[in-house]
Amino acid sequence: MATPVFEEFDPAGDCDCPGCAHWRRVLPYSGTGRHPAAHTHSRLRPGGGTPMAVIVAAATSAALGAACAAPAFAAPHAPPSPGVPAGEGPGTPQGHKAPLHGGRGGPTKFAGALRAPATTRAEIINRARKWVDAEVPYSMSLYWSDGYRQDCSGYVSMAWGLPGNEWTGSLGQYAQQITKEELQPGDILLFHNPENPEKGSHVVIFGGWTDYTHASYIAYEQTPPHTRRQATPYAYWSYSDRYIPYRYKGLAADPPGAAQPSTPADPKPATPYPGAAYFGPGANNKYVTQLGQLLIERGARRFYPSGPAPRWSDADRLATQAFQQAQGWQGQDADGLPGPRTWELLVSGKGKSVPAGGAAGPPAPASHGVRGYPGRALFRPGANNEYVTRLGRQLVKKGFGKHYTTGPGPHWGEADRRSVEAFQRSQGWRGGAADGYPGPETWRRLFS
Repeated sequence: MATPVFEEFDPAGDCDCPGCAHWRRVLPYSGTGRHPAAHTHSRLRPGGGTPMAVIVAAATSAALGAACAAPAFAAPHAPPSPGVPAGEGPGTPQGHKAPLHGGRGGPTKFAGALRAPATTRAEIINRARKWVDAEVPYSMSLYWSDGYRQDCSGYVSMAWGLPGNEWTGSLGQYAQQITKEELQPGDILLFHNPENPEKGSHVVIFGGWTDYTHASYIAYEQTPPHTRRQATPYAYWSYSDRYIPYRYKGLAADPPGAAQPSTPADPKPATPYPGAAYFGPGANNKYVTQLGQLLIERGARRFYPSGPAPRWSDADRLATQAFQQAQGWQGQDADGLPGPRTWELLVSGKGKSVPAGGAAGPPAPASHGVRGYPGRALFRPGANNEYVTRLGRQLVKKGFGKHYTTGPGPHWGEADRRSVEAFQRSQGWRGGAADGYPGPETWRRLFS
């Protein structure tokens, strides 16, 4: 008898095989691609002479390349450690307008007519908190158990109780534009980029001002790796001037006696000092991001051209040093590395803030006698600083920017290396002289 020939196919989201039915029962939040034990359906090709067969692989078969393994971005977020890569700043492309999805992963009837169901500010914030507490993984294609898409606009659609999953290009239909001074918990800050919706477009829920200066606010947002709530500089970390405040049209008054969203919302206990190993060159963890956020709240925004991010950068060092100097410290006490005392003042809100104005750091460096060249250490994998941005912009200006699909930005990447290499080769250099890493002579020629 001829050996049966198998072919593999991905099961439908509403597959009724025993394996899929089992995982839907034990994982009520599971959707397409969220099986804890990856599975592959195999069937005999027509003419094989054997009835159709379905094989459900156990979790151990995931290592064999099962077709429906959960995507990496949907995995639980593990606590970061020093030197372990963590997520970058918000990367927030989002899906388009779509219907809600039912418990079995299928779309429900979509209400085509524009309708803004009545809701209150307290209800909006309470719904937003549910996703924060559940740490809903970010995804443009998956839907949470409540039927809403797990991206930034799906999150707002859920918090507002909209009849479908909107996107940044359609959320404005359900809202009216307001001013910064009118912002209250439950409103949103929206940036839609019509030229390229997946570049920069994002939306966050306003949760209240952090203090009387109205320089930072509590943002509820859906962003990789999962839903978060954190202090955010107004209007946002990037594209700040393009975010517009909106208020939901279906907003109703909270009933008498109802608990109102607080400002700031639910402050969490101060984070203990994690230790010196979490800061300094090579560090990459959530405490570096938190340090940057605390420093921005204390007047150090000018040191951060973007971010802050989990990778330690020169911006973190300069901002920390400025805060330490604001306390009157000098020498080793103001070395730009946060010790227990620096951390205590930042998380408690005590001490003096960084004075307004002034230059964003010391005079331009001059390494190897080349003015402005900061040294080789700032142009290596993992580097994140303002000099990488300056280098990239100059390369683009000189006509060597074809390798940049976005940016240039402060994170050193392959596009930076290849662009530098192209410039070096244009100088007639070969071999190690054209390695893609800018030395003092590369810098001098590029900026001359």
